[in-house]
Amino acid sequence: MDLALLKNLSKARILVVGDVMLDRYWHGDSGRISPEAPVPVVKVSKFEDKAGGAANVAKNIARLDGKVGLLGLVGEDESGQILETILSSEKIDSQLVSVCDLPTISKMRVISRHQQVVRLDLEETFTEQHSQLLLNRLELVLNDYDFVLFSDYNKGSLSLIQQMVQVAKKAGKTVLIDPKSSDLSLYRGADYITPNLNEFKLAGGKTDSEQSLTQSARDLINEAGIAAMLLTRSEQGMSLISQAEKHDFAAQQLEVSDVTGAGDTVIATLAVMLGAGMAAKDAVEIANLAAGIAVSKLGAATVSPEELSRKLGQYLQQTGEHYQTPFEDVLQHIEFAKQNGEKIVFTNGCFDILHAGHVRYLAQAKARGDRLVVGLNNDESITRLKGPERPINPLDERAMVLSALASVDWVIPFGSIEENDTPAKLIEQISPDVLVKGGDYTVDQIAGADHVLRHGGKVEVLEFLNGCSTSNVISKIKS
Repeated sequence: MDLALLKNLSKARILVVGDVMLDRYWHGDSGRISPEAPVPVVKVSKFEDKAGGAANVAKNIARLDGKVGLLGLVGEDESGQILETILSSEKIDSQLVSVCDLPTISKMRVISRHQQVVRLDLEETFTEQHSQLLLNRLELVLNDYDFVLFSDYNKGSLSLIQQMVQVAKKAGKTVLIDPKSSDLSLYRGADYITPNLNEFKLAGGKTDSEQSLTQSARDLINEAGIAAMLLTRSEQGMSLISQAEKHDFAAQQLEVSDVTGAGDTVIATLAVMLGAGMAAKDAVEIANLAAGIAVSKLGAATVSPEELSRKLGQYLQQTGEHYQTPFEDVLQHIEFAKQNGEKIVFTNGCFDILHAGHVRYLAQAKARGDRLVVGLNNDESITRLKGPERPINPLDERAMVLSALASVDWVIPFGSIEENDTPAKLIEQISPDVLVKGGDYTVDQIAGADHVLRHGGKVEVLEFLNGCSTSNVISKIKS
């Protein structure tokens, strides 16, 4: 497996087409029974709106740095507007088509004490006339993408999926389908379908033995004119089956918290890895790892490239390659982490020659929260601060070394004459929960401290390890 291909995630250009939904969550405490009926009274204290259905697939792709567009149907209503707003915050190119006669599919869940009290579904099935609107739009936007992923939730958006697949294949696109129909011939021409075990059985798949499972899978895709099947098998892992070969992948998560949305994560990861240039077997292997990460979280969770990279390092028992978030994507990754409720810590420095003092300091900084961002002075900034012989190591090499540390989640450069070589502007963009600085500073001397405190954050000063400094290292080398 070539982990260097993880650097190509942003080259994956994927269009998701299917049934989009708005998932709404109302949280509150329930301490009494209603006098009107024998039902609990929930005093709502928190509201959450999330992208669901095909929109959740697109969200998974975006959070893996893939370039993603989303094509689906919404009503001319508030739920459709809310969904559009969510998508714009997720780096998803929204191609939603509004219809005037049906509502946006919405699912409202009332939750109390971590238990779902009731779910209210607002939906009507879209017709072929509605699906024709998607087909028309698909033909207009296809050229912007290399992969087309159909996410079928049996809500009618993909009533004309046969024609859609034909249009995509005629344009030379790779087609992936998360199927809902038991009639797999509807997906004729697809390169990959990803049924779960129950969907496989409903389509006629046999599971009484491994041999009959493999043969029936091959019979099904052969009859339906589909190139390959990725069968997700719950605690038995996954199997990639084509006419020529079969690869099995063991489940990667023994402690399962929630399987909600795991199928979305699998097909999204498969598409992104194929788009990054990976062979199908390797792409499925990583999708299997992503599923293991996703089911360890609550709700319809997504997986980040950083999480995948760490998991791959453990899985392959190698550390020669690691994923470093491109500088231009760091701010978006931080925003995604904030949306997940993670606590962001920020620190900064030159880190020209990494030494024991740096390593201990960064570990202490990370312990203040969930994610650590390191602002790194660029080369010109270090020269101005330290003199013409510095830096010893250029920006890209310093960033690579820092990002390989377990304590560091993201590295992002800063430093300009206009900002007096301080990270103040960067701190304002990130708005961390905790700002950490090492040395003898007082809080009022730390760049960006006023912004962090004003927004409810904390500022902490940590001691450096005595005798450890880059200057001392350089002096020893010279002597």
